[in-house]
Amino acid sequence: MTDSSHIDNNRTVIIGGGHNGLVCAAYLAKAGRQVTVLEAAPQVGGAAVTREFAPGYKVSAGAHLLYVLDADVRKELALDTQGLSFSQSGIKTTALAEDSNHLLIAGDRLQGANISAADQAAMQEYQRLMRRFARVLNHLNKRIPPRIGTRNRRDWMNLAKTALDIRLLGRDNMREFLRIAGINVYDVLEEHFENPLLKGALSMDGVLGTNLGPRSNNSVFCALQRLSGLQGLATPRGGMGAVSAALARAASQHGAEIRTSAVVTRILVEDGRVQGVELTGGEKVLAGTVISNADPKTTFLGLLGARHLEAGFTRRIMNIRMRGNTAKLHLALDSLPEFKGLNQDRLGDRLLIAPDLQYVDHAFNHAKYGEYSTRPVAEITIPSIYDDNLAPAGKHVLSAVVQYAPYELKEGWQTGKEAFTGLVLDTLARYAPGIRDQARHIELLTPADIEREFRITGGHWHHGELAIDQALMLRPVPGAAQYASPVDGLYLCGAGNHPGGGVMGSAGRNAATAILATENTKGERS
Repeated sequence: MTDSSHIDNNRTVIIGGGHNGLVCAAYLAKAGRQVTVLEAAPQVGGAAVTREFAPGYKVSAGAHLLYVLDADVRKELALDTQGLSFSQSGIKTTALAEDSNHLLIAGDRLQGANISAADQAAMQEYQRLMRRFARVLNHLNKRIPPRIGTRNRRDWMNLAKTALDIRLLGRDNMREFLRIAGINVYDVLEEHFENPLLKGALSMDGVLGTNLGPRSNNSVFCALQRLSGLQGLATPRGGMGAVSAALARAASQHGAEIRTSAVVTRILVEDGRVQGVELTGGEKVLAGTVISNADPKTTFLGLLGARHLEAGFTRRIMNIRMRGNTAKLHLALDSLPEFKGLNQDRLGDRLLIAPDLQYVDHAFNHAKYGEYSTRPVAEITIPSIYDDNLAPAGKHVLSAVVQYAPYELKEGWQTGKEAFTGLVLDTLARYAPGIRDQARHIELLTPADIEREFRITGGHWHHGELAIDQALMLRPVPGAAQYASPVDGLYLCGAGNHPGGGVMGSAGRNAATAILATENTKGERS
């Protein structure tokens, strides 16, 4: 039993020093709360870390491109003064073709791959629409999702703001937004374009990091979420760990305490209210508020325990879809790779292997049956071209997101991992024939490896599938959709909440806003 008389109600414990946990800590500490962040790993960042995977070679171990960092978080926490800078911004995309007739995508401009004038014009209209629709999500991502049927003034205001954002699209655009937001990206791309390579490349925005194929409903929603950052693609100098390091410095500057190698084993509860947490070895950290940056299943079923929850709520948590289907490949290269028909000045682009929609769809089909793709799709970066901190002089690192690799492989990853790694290298070699000979070290992280290294149930980067039925007031589940939980004093701030995954920070910022509003209201009532 915990001695509640020793609990400081102004103290907040945050479980997990991933980027959302650090954002939440910074905002709460800035507001005057006493905050302690407990991170199980030796370094903060969660899946947004930079680590050495071979002597002298460093890589962003999880996410490797910055799509959606919340501009408000960057400004309000003054991350640019905390050491955050970029080795590359406004990154272009090159869709690789086996015949070397590659396609360059620079915003709404296209070059190569025998692109027709009709596709050039269609691309401008497509990007105009998608950017307008993504702006709606950008605004929505910064708000606490409203509950339906509530009398809460804040909920009504947020609901009204969202309705207004959609209405301001105009009648025709509003209809189109409501038509396509929940459907599959395959049909939308077929409506707009002719060129197979262009359609394959654009489909990747709807499926990367998900358990979806281009014909899956919600893939348009995922594409819009990826575009919702509105900032373009960038790579932080020093890798994605530089973002987490800047957030940690901001949190510390405002007074937050950050402890690493501090493994939380359980959340302490007494009489239906949290009392703090217990660490490996038995140390107890008492606090009136506990916020979990861990995924919902880890939080509720692992750290809290179903005995503190109603059966219906527990069942909903258990049914969250969060099985990863994405692998991560890291190569330590002894020289800059050569891709057939690609100039060296294009090697710093985001390189895609997605020749056409059918190719991507067939790659996904294998995962339905517990198999890895025999012809996988990939998003490739060579960050060492612009950042010499990542590899020895003259050497390079290649980082690739590879799909599809199911969390539960039918043959088991102990036997399947080596074969899949070889298959991925064979796929790369079709475009860069000398890649095998250049690779001095190879690391492949399967979803099972991602689960183990980053402590994410199912190895799903987004802590739960990005889908409309797992979004907004339904994320992670009804009863825990506004960052609060059924247990008094227990909150969530991770990617399993609205607005989802990606190195965004909005979930952490929204959670801090919700917690401060709730605690202030309680204080006024008392």
